[in-house]
Amino acid sequence: MVTRRDVARRAGTSEAVVSYVLNDGPRNVAPSTRERVLAAISDLGYRPNAVARSLRSSRTTTLGLVVPDNANPFFAELAREIEDVAFEHGHTLLLANARDDDEREVAQVRTLLDRQVDGLILIPSHGPGAWRAELAHARIPCLVVDREIEGTNAVQVLVDNEGGAARAVRHLIGHGRTRIGCVAGPDGFHPTVDRVNGWRRALSEGGLDPAAVPVEHAPFGRAEAYRAGRRLLASRRDVDALFVTSDEQAIGVLRAAAELGVAVPDDLAVFSFDGVALSAYAVPSLSTMRQPFEALGRTAVEMLLARRDPREEAPGAPPERIVLETELVARGSCGCADPAGGDHGIEPPDTGTASGDGAGGAS
Repeated sequence: MVTRRDVARRAGTSEAVVSYVLNDGPRNVAPSTRERVLAAISDLGYRPNAVARSLRSSRTTTLGLVVPDNANPFFAELAREIEDVAFEHGHTLLLANARDDDEREVAQVRTLLDRQVDGLILIPSHGPGAWRAELAHARIPCLVVDREIEGTNAVQVLVDNEGGAARAVRHLIGHGRTRIGCVAGPDGFHPTVDRVNGWRRALSEGGLDPAAVPVEHAPFGRAEAYRAGRRLLASRRDVDALFVTSDEQAIGVLRAAAELGVAVPDDLAVFSFDGVALSAYAVPSLSTMRQPFEALGRTAVEMLLARRDPREEAPGAPPERIVLETELVARGSCGCADPAGGDHGIEPPDTGTASGDGAGGAS
């Protein structure tokens, strides 16, 4: 193994000077000396010992991310954005998968904390949240994404789920749909609660009775939503539109509609939420409220890196809460033109036509 001493000998300088070059300080190094050190590093193929460096600096230049299920395209795309921003800031991302299991989620949080990551990002599953105790005692910055959680001091980075859902339903009303049902995620779980509230609010504001149309709850995922969609459509043939709380669920609903002979969008308009890349390639392509993946990833990482040690923060201070906006993506499943070739079809905000928000404006 090539050592720092070997580099110093090749460059004709001291190990301390090699350290100054590698760490960009704390002392200045003459340009000619720096060039000799860098040339020696290149010639010898020297690689600094990351473990030793982290012990000296008390930093590992790693961040941890726990997701509910990395097979879900939404979490996969969000994790990629988080990883890109972490890399941009000189950090490696360690990804842990909870598989929607409460015990596994807690174990993954503990493992990442034990690995002394410089910060932890958590997208919680929908269980009781035993991880709260782990975060409460953590000595590193922690941040929650995509879930509104009570009982934690971690910063929360969210999207406007209720406003986005209301905007989607107003769009359906703008197409003349009046019996708009809902296939939703797990009952009582954020972001399901907010998205269902947005669905109800838009119906009420449009003069429609939410109690007169069905809502089916199912776990996030295609298979369960397919079964929920079959139940709803088989029992309520009068429904002329569905708001579905995730793209993954909407794929299952489209399959259910096809099997029951319900044509989308002629018989049934469908509008979903998330805006994953897959949504553009359904048939018809899904109209959806696109979450700002890039902004979510950047906000999460940069806020995490900017945070202080939690022990230095004022006791009892409320956690910071950041809420980002969604984009309306109008495609074929709601009755808009179905763009070819996977076109995103993002509509500008504040439109007042059927291809925008229908009877309403931006949320």
